[in-house]
Amino acid sequence: MLELEDVVTTYGAVRALDGVSLTVPDGTITAVLGANGAGKTTLLRSVNGLVRPRSGRIRYAGKDLTRTKVDNVVRAGIAHVPEGRGVITELTVEENLRLGALWRRNRRETQASLTEVYGMFPPLAERRNRSADTLSGGERQMLAVSRALMSRPKLLLLDEPSLGLAPRVTAQIMATLRRLRERQSLTVVLVEQNARSALSVADQAIVLNLGRVVASGAASELAADEKLRHAYLGF
Repeated sequence: MLELEDVVTTYGAVRALDGVSLTVPDGTITAVLGANGAGKTTLLRSVNGLVRPRSGRIRYAGKDLTRTKVDNVVRAGIAHVPEGRGVITELTVEENLRLGALWRRNRRETQASLTEVYGMFPPLAERRNRSADTLSGGERQMLAVSRALMSRPKLLLLDEPSLGLAPRVTAQIMATLRRLRERQSLTVVLVEQNARSALSVADQAIVLNLGRVVASGAASELAADEKLRHAYLGF
């Protein structure tokens, strides 16, 4: 589904990604872990075209995305939920959702997508006509994920979905990701500082430190590596 090969992404003299390679199989959840400044967000931004790698290759479904514009990345089937639950609070829940399908220009498909996400997230259905600023933090995260799903992506890039949420809500979000993978065969790249939660739902994981991959493998194996957990994952 997704492959990064020796990707280098820089901000001035700083190498945010320094030769990162990663393979994401179809229909899996891949956790990208590490401390602040490790390069996790830059990895997602490099994939979706918000920043351009200095060197290396990014391939999606066999196509080279390395120099692809953001709108074409979305049309190719990749959706990105950035850190911070960036919903538009002045709009209603449903207006936010419809923005996610704006480029499709097909009313029947948009309505079908609305029905799907309301079925997955009943609290949003109950609040569809309320402004987004009335939602709780967990509900805003549901809305951000749902808006991305409105484009019916094949690959979901998710940045810090648990940030600022209570443990109970974090568990709900992680359970939702598992259901999406199982029911829709959605492939997910999950960036998280909450390594324990991410590893509980991921199939595989990589650990970044200062822009480099320091560990990779099955999520269960990384979770069981005590030295790795203490050195890089904080639990």
